[in-house]
Amino acid sequence: MNSSFKVVIAMIIWGSLGLFVKNINLPSMETAFLRAVIASGIFIIYNLLTKKANFKQYSKKNLILLLISGIAIGFNWVLLFQAYKFTTVSNATLSYYFAPVFVVLLSPVILKEKLTPRKLLAVTISMLGLFLILNNQSIASTIEHNHIIGIGYGLAAAALYASVVLLNNYIEDLSGFERTIIQLSTSALVLLPFVLSRGQLYIDSSKSLIFILVLGVAHTAAAYLLYFSALKDINVQNAAVLSYLDPISALVFSTLFLHESMGIWQIAGGALILISTFIAENNKLEEKDVTHNIS
Repeated sequence: MNSSFKVVIAMIIWGSLGLFVKNINLPSMETAFLRAVIASGIFIIYNLLTKKANFKQYSKKNLILLLISGIAIGFNWVLLFQAYKFTTVSNATLSYYFAPVFVVLLSPVILKEKLTPRKLLAVTISMLGLFLILNNQSIASTIEHNHIIGIGYGLAAAALYASVVLLNNYIEDLSGFERTIIQLSTSALVLLPFVLSRGQLYIDSSKSLIFILVLGVAHTAAAYLLYFSALKDINVQNAAVLSYLDPISALVFSTLFLHESMGIWQIAGGALILISTFIAENNKLEEKDVTHNIS
């Protein structure tokens, strides 16, 4: 399979994440836990068969960073799934795409990088985009949604995603697969006590069960493996450009299948956020962290 095509498929899979989460009748904590358990289980089995991960390379420093980032990934998913519950998929997705802006803002402190005019422009544009979305009169709470709270969850998830990206800068000599197998396993273990104490891990329908399996197998394990295998043979800049299919497909899917509509100001705000992301990442296009998830 062509490497670019693999990336396209992975992005479209991630773009459909909100559709499936919206149809899972479980709290966000339990959904995130099951996603981590299923995906990490598949990764562990895959590694036993292929021996792709060299655990001898996991230094003490790397292991500590992987554990911290794994915790961040787990709660990042919880917050993102909460965003889907409180607002539309489009609002949750666009607020989640604020992560690169958080990276830009934190890089001078954590990575000692210079805050260039280009990066300041990206921050300004993204803030304007967020203002347009929040200021849209259709954003008011309804019986179905509380958009402000949902967008708040999306921004909080974006902040955790940004922390993972920043931590990954300090993890040395490990492939994306080697990082992810530890991070996802950590996510599952960290969420386990919360899930057990809450006692809400009950799947009440075959529909929810199927969608949870799809979430763990397709949206996490399969999409990650597709992306990792493609990165070996594709130009990083091309992969970064193709990654915009993720939010774009999410908006298209939410319109087609969930009948969610976006006002003109939401569309303008969303476009500004995506433009700001492109500006922020330009000239520094690195391997995408696929913990969201990526989504």
